[in-house]
Amino acid sequence: MTARILVVDDIPANVRLLEVRLLAEYFEVLTATNGPDAIETCENGKVDVVLLDVMMPDMDGFEVCRRLKSDPATSHIPVVMITALDQVSDRVRGLEAGADDFLTKPVNDLQLMTRVKSLVRLKSLTDELRLRASTTRNIGIEELLSRNFASEDTAPKVLLIDERKSSVERIQKMLRDRADLDVNSDPHAGFFQAAETSYECVMISTAFADFDPLRLCSQLRSLDRTRFVPIILLAEEGEEERIIRGLELGINDYLMRPIDQQELTARLRTQVRRKRYNDQLRASVTQTIEMAVTDGLTGLHNRRYLDSHLQTLFDRAVARRRPLSVMITDLDRFKSINDAHGHDGGDEVLREFARRLRKNVRGIDLACRFGGEEFVVVMPDTDGAVAEKVAERIRVEIAQAPFAIGQDGKTIEVTVSVGVSSVLKGVDTVAALMKRADLALYEAKSGGRNRVVAKAA
Repeated sequence: MTARILVVDDIPANVRLLEVRLLAEYFEVLTATNGPDAIETCENGKVDVVLLDVMMPDMDGFEVCRRLKSDPATSHIPVVMITALDQVSDRVRGLEAGADDFLTKPVNDLQLMTRVKSLVRLKSLTDELRLRASTTRNIGIEELLSRNFASEDTAPKVLLIDERKSSVERIQKMLRDRADLDVNSDPHAGFFQAAETSYECVMISTAFADFDPLRLCSQLRSLDRTRFVPIILLAEEGEEERIIRGLELGINDYLMRPIDQQELTARLRTQVRRKRYNDQLRASVTQTIEMAVTDGLTGLHNRRYLDSHLQTLFDRAVARRRPLSVMITDLDRFKSINDAHGHDGGDEVLREFARRLRKNVRGIDLACRFGGEEFVVVMPDTDGAVAEKVAERIRVEIAQAPFAIGQDGKTIEVTVSVGVSSVLKGVDTVAALMKRADLALYEAKSGGRNRVVAKAA
């Protein structure tokens, strides 16, 4: 695993020591001796993890971390504070500044490298999501990422898996009014509970009498529904090897007993903030993809989607020697509806037409808004005679019931003209299929409207 690590310390010997350790693990190392240089490096270069000393002149590590985390361009970069300070209050202060972890000097090499590799994996995931979001559409990503999800009023939904009643009661007391906490004392049942409920963090105790907690961590990481849920291990003193192994398996953080309330809430807040951050990116990517292929007014697929899928459906029908039909519909005299009732009225008609259209076609049929008041339906495994009957049913559905417009309950009569064509045996193309449907529609319009015309050839 390769990554670019920024080491920030005002003492050259400390910088060199960390640099040698990281280079031995084949990381690329950048260095800075003060806060402003560190911030500039993060802003201008690709940095995967920052190892940040706290005690520096002019600008200490807490302030550097706060500035990095408050800038949308750098807030996603994991920060590990490394310092001689060993008080819980110092760790809490670092976590509240936005740090992802807090290590005390002298740092154990194995612990340091395991933590760095764990954070690099998280950073890679976030980078991938950011890239997808920024390349699918210009979604105002900087504004999106500047939101402080951790400060939202909604308390995170958390699952605690711990069989010791006294431990559970202490943690419940610590997180009262800070989290929506569920508890399960059985690790097997806890696994299924985590899989069936949308938790923002799962806390797992290591103090099971006859169960390996790392097996539970591994199972959660292997399941799609829980792969990205943060896991915090609640460990005992002397369990460093288990913690390191847990980090290798993909746990996000850990706490040593006796647990400090402030540190617990700070570390939980850090994990929830990162999860909400990544969830928001995933949601933006999904929404972007949907918007790219969906007509925003009617909710049907758009022409882009039709263009990319019609050829596939056509080729499949030809290869399997199965029928396939297409209908093109056009709302009659739609311009007069817009002129008389405004574009808002026209939009209401289009939405209602799409609803009725959707109701009268099958789930396997591809219904799209082709543009303006034209709609296309592609019907696999449907010959021309059946397609003509479906088109007639849709025509009747539109003509027999007036369309409501506005809040006053006013209604108007709407009719539709439909052209139908089917795939011909022998040589045929998508372009020819669509051309025949379009000619049939033209005949329906010129022949008096409110009718269906099927074009066989």
